[in-house]
Amino acid sequence: MTEPQKQKNIIILGASYAGISTSHYLLKHVLPSLPTPTTYKLTLISTSTHALCRPACPRALLSDSFFDQEKLFVSISESFKQYPKENFDFINGTATSLNHTKRNVTIALSSGGEKTFDFHALVIATGSSTPSPLLGLNGSVEHLRNSWAEFRKALPNAKRIIIAGGGPAGIETAGELGEFLNGRAGFFSSKIENPKVDITVITSGEQILPALRPALAKKAEANLAKLGVKVVKGVKVESVDPDDTGRDKVAGKARVKLGNGEVIECGLFIPATGFAPNSSFVSKELLEADGRVTTDSTMLRVGKAGERVYSLGSVSSAHTPAIHTIISAVPIICSNIKRDLQLSVGVKEGDASLEKEREFKEDKRETQMVVVGRGMGMHVGAAMGWSLPSVLVWAVKGRDYWLWSTGGLWGGSQWNKAS
Repeated sequence: MTEPQKQKNIIILGASYAGISTSHYLLKHVLPSLPTPTTYKLTLISTSTHALCRPACPRALLSDSFFDQEKLFVSISESFKQYPKENFDFINGTATSLNHTKRNVTIALSSGGEKTFDFHALVIATGSSTPSPLLGLNGSVEHLRNSWAEFRKALPNAKRIIIAGGGPAGIETAGELGEFLNGRAGFFSSKIENPKVDITVITSGEQILPALRPALAKKAEANLAKLGVKVVKGVKVESVDPDDTGRDKVAGKARVKLGNGEVIECGLFIPATGFAPNSSFVSKELLEADGRVTTDSTMLRVGKAGERVYSLGSVSSAHTPAIHTIISAVPIICSNIKRDLQLSVGVKEGDASLEKEREFKEDKRETQMVVVGRGMGMHVGAAMGWSLPSVLVWAVKGRDYWLWSTGGLWGGSQWNKAS
């Protein structure tokens, strides 16, 4: 069945950093400023009932004791109770089909069945999935918790762990496992000589952490050695046997074949090689070759999809998927949505009330913080091109993986002021 058009639907697909932030900003600053706010309804649609601080997964997967679980997993519906029901609705479901010509999207409801929503405006912010279910909210909270439980049960029996991927997810996971299982080398030692568990990071790149300068990557690699973690560079993981190990099955022994012909047997295998955009419901004509939604990098519109269609976050081609980049783009996309909504109801160019069109410009200076273990002195990072001391990386990210910052983000107080 089709949702009756009693109001003009603004549909937000996805409820993570991009989708939740955009929803709060629109509800606080855009809809109330329109000539007839009650004629619009914002519907936020997500495969999960909760928001997750995804960067915390490398530590959270080891034990529930590391984080307050009510802060790690935050109810989406509770976060939006502050808004009038006539202007907001939350739907727990998964987008299965987008018809940009007829301007509707079909949702497989978590409660069963499906429903099709017409839209007046649409924001595609469905994010991406991690290759390992341990490292992201790829489905329900229950599925993630079950994956963690299965992994934790197998961990005490694993004598060798292989992590594929030298980006932040792989390095942070290796660091957390290293300190949890092996402890740290002595103050005057550069490495643990005989670690309890053999932990190896394998990357096809010539250095780990390619977004950072080589000196910082080397420092991170040296710090991993102090946690009993080895790094193998310039070699690709060709195959894993059984082939579902680390993906569908997070626990279990595996034989890992490398590009140089070497075969390594391990007790646990964790793939941490990037992300896959959640865009299977979008027609190929709207997608880049890598599966991201083709999006104007300055206006954040999906031009090929017609009027008032936008995309933001790791599913979008407009920018890199860094969280700080996504957050900086939220006021821009919301201003352009407001302008387009005004134009759709007859506000004319040149009218003083018409929102000015804004352009997004991504800051591409070296900015990344990488946590290596749980203490203060092991982390690396840079911000706006400047190298950061380890203690600052710990204070900002390392102590709780940004969990200190997500309360205001999920609850909307971060967006109380328009910017």
